[in-house]
Amino acid sequence: MSYDALVITAHPDDAEVQMGGTIAKLADQGWHILIVDLCNGEPADFAEAGVRTQQASRAAAILGAHRLLLDQQDRFIQDTLPLRLQIADLIRLHQPRWVFGTTAACVHPDHAAIGPLVQAAVFYARLANWDRVPGGEALATTAPWKVERLFFPHCKMEPAWGDAFAFAVDVSATYARKKAALAEYRAIFTVEAGDTLLDLYEAEDQHAGRIFGVAYAETFRAHSPLLIDDLTAIKPGLHA
Repeated sequence: MSYDALVITAHPDDAEVQMGGTIAKLADQGWHILIVDLCNGEPADFAEAGVRTQQASRAAAILGAHRLLLDQQDRFIQDTLPLRLQIADLIRLHQPRWVFGTTAACVHPDHAAIGPLVQAAVFYARLANWDRVPGGEALATTAPWKVERLFFPHCKMEPAWGDAFAFAVDVSATYARKKAALAEYRAIFTVEAGDTLLDLYEAEDQHAGRIFGVAYAETFRAHSPLLIDDLTAIKPGLHA
């Protein structure tokens, strides 16, 4: 199945935390979105094995996305050639216009691995003649696919970017769904008692929104400069 966007993350909940409001907004606009988690997030803090996977499925449905969990091990995700090729094969299989990854991460080693993995996979996916490359058999039977855009949402475990981002998305209208999706993850968050991390994540999105005079926003960096055809698509700024 083809998707308009692939959101590639380390663990179930990363996509929701980093860009859940944007996923819901794109889904409402008719985009088909696949969240690809490189592992199942086990072991979870507050649940037995398998529970977090079920929660991840429900969270994706709330946002209007599909989900795929790969077989890497939580805590041990690394930037390896086989994993680069596996992700590149998924890109060629699903032919997304856009791919989202994680960048500028250093707190969690799994998050830090995602940036170079996804950048390499996007590049590999566009190349032909893998049958002539020793070790390239994983891509020898799929056709090249060139992604239009590679974007990176802010990883909430890291210090805020301030104003060092390429663009922000107003997610005020979809933020309730983002919170509902995150609330599914009772395997890792103390939802009923109030969770400090969830409060901090929401505070960052509120702060980003305040920059633009909206309730909530999610910030992104771009792999390459942005080219705008229609200047009227740019929303007014809070202070012009």
